[in-house]
Amino acid sequence: MDYQKIGLKVGLEIHQELATEHKMFCKCPPLLFSGEPDYTFIRRLRPSQSELGKVDPAALFESMKGMTMVYEANSETSCLVEMDEEPPSPLNEEAIDISMTFALMTDSKPVDEIHVMRKIVVDGSNTTGFQRTCVVSLGGLIDVEGKQYRLQHIGLEEDAARKVSENGRVVRYRIDRLGIPLIEVTTAPDIHSPKEAEDVALTIGRILRATGKVRRGLGSIRQDVNISINRGALIEIKGVQELGLISKVVEYEVQRQMRLIELVSELKKRRMTREDLQEEIIDVSEVFEETKSRIIRNALKKGDRVLAIKLTKFSGVLGFELCPNRRLGTEMADHAKYHAGVKGIFHTDELPAYRITDEEVSALKKAVSATSTDAVVIVADELEKCQRALNAVFQRALTTIDGVPKETRSADPDGTTHFTRPRPGAARMYPETDMVSTVITQERLDRLRSILPEMPDERLERLQRYYGINEKLARQISDSEYIGVFERITGSMKVDPTLLAVTLTETFKSLERDGVQVLNLGDEAIKGVFSLIVSGKTVKESLPEIFTWLAENTAKHPEEALKALRLEMFTQKELRGIAEAKVRTYKEMVERMGYRAMGPLMGMMMSEVRGRADARDVQKLLRELLSAHVKE
Repeated sequence: MDYQKIGLKVGLEIHQELATEHKMFCKCPPLLFSGEPDYTFIRRLRPSQSELGKVDPAALFESMKGMTMVYEANSETSCLVEMDEEPPSPLNEEAIDISMTFALMTDSKPVDEIHVMRKIVVDGSNTTGFQRTCVVSLGGLIDVEGKQYRLQHIGLEEDAARKVSENGRVVRYRIDRLGIPLIEVTTAPDIHSPKEAEDVALTIGRILRATGKVRRGLGSIRQDVNISINRGALIEIKGVQELGLISKVVEYEVQRQMRLIELVSELKKRRMTREDLQEEIIDVSEVFEETKSRIIRNALKKGDRVLAIKLTKFSGVLGFELCPNRRLGTEMADHAKYHAGVKGIFHTDELPAYRITDEEVSALKKAVSATSTDAVVIVADELEKCQRALNAVFQRALTTIDGVPKETRSADPDGTTHFTRPRPGAARMYPETDMVSTVITQERLDRLRSILPEMPDERLERLQRYYGINEKLARQISDSEYIGVFERITGSMKVDPTLLAVTLTETFKSLERDGVQVLNLGDEAIKGVFSLIVSGKTVKESLPEIFTWLAENTAKHPEEALKALRLEMFTQKELRGIAEAKVRTYKEMVERMGYRAMGPLMGMMMSEVRGRADARDVQKLLRELLSAHVKE
């Protein structure tokens, strides 16, 4: 696809948790807890006016859902600040230094004073109904393969509470993550292809990791992607957690917008106008009195209704594929779910199906006076929810005539996206009245400049030169979340750098593919395992087994893994006994092959003692035994 021709513009918002001693506005540690909470409390949130006297449409949309939020907490990871029962403490100075360090590394201009603002958020992710955020620097440049990309600003904000469950109109959050400092890096829309988007995000991530002060693990970094094309709309896609998914998200969003633009032309060919669509919602429950559709039958048994709406001249349009696994009907279902809380919709472009018969489809079309050129959408649920759902379907049909609606979407694991809410407006910010501004002095900036960390390219060259690892492995460990662990371990013990780098990258990725929760492994556990290697208490072949066990037993010490897995090293006496037994058992082969029997014997020995003996010791012992036997 010619992305330049279609006018693709992409901007990124990179959010990275910072590894500070405490949270952004209190002294609580930035840790997550498991198990039962110490206490819970309930909130209902509503939007407030901005300083301009306006209500943000996205916030209004969220409040109309009428959700109740139940917050879970424990006393070790949260306090009255997270509960919104106490004013925030002064801004975390360590977080300011980290964000200013990144700003100086990217030629961004620090502000003279940091002013904390309130950004209205009423989806429950914050107990206050707003998120505290601030700008720390403006502008900046990063270089990616010889091309420069502008930064718009660098910000600092508090992370949100984490959602743990949702049941009807009740959502449960844990507030342990609430308040962990996040740096936000926003680029200008200078990106013009999916690959560029991924490369820019990778470069920003490398510079962030180069500070040595960012958290690692799933959810510690999140990318929001803003995408637009000619004749399309600016779409904000939230929550792309995997770097490798960014290019796919951009590619699929471009496909989706282009297909929606094609739909405009198709509807024009049908002489479709907004006046052709009428929001007439009809109760068609009688059509399905004898239905075999489980979903509809169960709804009617509960006393719910089946409502329908006719979409004039939309036959075939709802089944129109926008991108893989996404059709216009899917988009309408998203709107119905989020505006009304229904589980889904049915439409005639996909029927008969779901045990809805041809006869029922014919009766349905007759009930709403639909012709062969019309589409019909039905939903089965509580009466009020059905009405709201079909109203959402009708509004989405109207926007289809115009093209691509502006909206906020969320990323799915396959790179596609789904509608979450309308685009927020400008009227969502107002000053944080409980905090004073933070002055950024020249002395502070001079101090930070004097201790700036090396840039990623400099580090890559140093890793190869100092540790003697090849470029591919140096890049793998440099780009990984474990670069800090790598440098700390190599700086504290005589470990093989290549073995350590391979383990932290390739071995850990292999374990993740096998379902091992590698993220459960803390820095001290990793260091402890390699201390066993250095001290001769285990060998490299046992590493996958030990890490797998520790990932499942996070409170245990690495030496406990050796005992539990029966991986204690054989003594020289034990090893000699095993080797002598092997030589006796295969005496005939040894007599026939002489020293050439080393290969088969070595394979059999390592199969039996792997993880409990060093291969070099086994080889030396077999050579000694063969030498004695051959002489005889």
